[in-house]
Amino acid sequence: MHIHILGICGTFMGSLAILAKQLGFEVSGSDANVYPPMSTQLEQQGIRLCEGFDPKHLRPAPDLVIIGNAMSRGNPSVEYVLDRGIRYTSGPEWLAQNVLHGRWVLGVAGTHGKTTTSAMLAWILEYAGMKPGYLIGGVTNNLPASASLGDSIFFVVEADEYDSAFFDKRSKFIHYAPRTTILNNLEFDHADIFDDLEAIKRQFHHLVRTLPGNGLILSGSGEEALEDVLARGCWTPRQSFGVDAVPVDSLALLDAGGVYWNAELNREDGSRFSLSKMGVGGEPIEYVLIEWQMTGRHNVNNAVAAIAAAHHAGVQVSTAAEALNNFRGVKRRMELRGERRGIRVYDDFAHHPTAIETTLEGMAARLHSDRSGKKQRLVAVIEPASNTMRAGVHQETLVAACESADEVVWRRPANSGLDFAALEASNPVPSRSFDEVDEIVSYLAESAVEGDHIVVMSNSGFGGIHDKLLRALKR
Repeated sequence: MHIHILGICGTFMGSLAILAKQLGFEVSGSDANVYPPMSTQLEQQGIRLCEGFDPKHLRPAPDLVIIGNAMSRGNPSVEYVLDRGIRYTSGPEWLAQNVLHGRWVLGVAGTHGKTTTSAMLAWILEYAGMKPGYLIGGVTNNLPASASLGDSIFFVVEADEYDSAFFDKRSKFIHYAPRTTILNNLEFDHADIFDDLEAIKRQFHHLVRTLPGNGLILSGSGEEALEDVLARGCWTPRQSFGVDAVPVDSLALLDAGGVYWNAELNREDGSRFSLSKMGVGGEPIEYVLIEWQMTGRHNVNNAVAAIAAAHHAGVQVSTAAEALNNFRGVKRRMELRGERRGIRVYDDFAHHPTAIETTLEGMAARLHSDRSGKKQRLVAVIEPASNTMRAGVHQETLVAACESADEVVWRRPANSGLDFAALEASNPVPSRSFDEVDEIVSYLAESAVEGDHIVVMSNSGFGGIHDKLLRALKR
């Protein structure tokens, strides 16, 4: 059977292609831009890639076309599929029917931290010898690929709230029916899909209504939007988790025996923390200490969620802690791309004010805890390229999100609704903006000094700025 995937180089669809290949299907796919790291990963799996959406890529006709949610009516390949009556489906529906059915699904949902938490959880299960399947929206440094069928009942899936396809506007996670569900956090995002936070809450409660009574919901402690969602009706036992967590405090919600998961930072940057599984009355049932390569309060929250979910699947807390001591992160999440002249360049996927803020806070804390005595600056280079950012929705919160940086450099995307002059004027740290990537590279090549940490933040390729900057710094 031949499956062709439209939008194959997206993180979700690319991972889907790997699973289809492992199931024995002939797999090909097309996308507007075929680029690493996903293109490299797919080619290594023997998957044929086509650039562009010319209908010729669909001749001879495949047996099934999986249509990515970035595809819309008017796309030449979509129109060809519809006109010729070629069988088609959405990615989430195909995943549910061909991979997830009958398995113990561990779903990771929330506005922030899905990819990293999914990677942590899959790695913990793998480290514990449970041979899980997984689909992660990024390339992890501990696992050989972003997706695998695995060899057990367990399957970890990054459960995204984005819509499934142009013909199915439900959130992807509605298809997955997880038994163990992490709800990390909830904020307004995806302004191109949702009108407001209330619209996203409705989708999250659709998910909650599908969860089994013998499952478990792990919800981020103190997340007001999640509390509102769960207060609308919850039929699944629930435990809270997080840094300085508090137990579930509502008679309307099941509390899974009063258990909650609490972390305390032993170092400000989050590189060392203690985790307690707390019982009724706030007494610790289990306690572990974790010292790892990751930093930031947000990553500690992710770790606590992953450990709690793995524990529900049968992993000892001590084993999960050992796994995270060896966790090496995910590409495009504070990934060090290179160092030139004592200047370090990082790549990060942050594209929402909260993600920007927590990432910069974590890095700033790490630099402040460095006792080498070297002068170090944190320079944030931000491309607000997501649809929500371009709409100008986060104008009022972006400045505060960058306060941990010593300098902020903005790229002004075309047709952006953001007022960059206002961003620069109201920023308490030096701030400037540029239209072109090459202008940013030239500025940083001249202004950066030894000891600088340049964090490039975008959910796009940012015009190849990382390699361009490293080459310029070398000169």
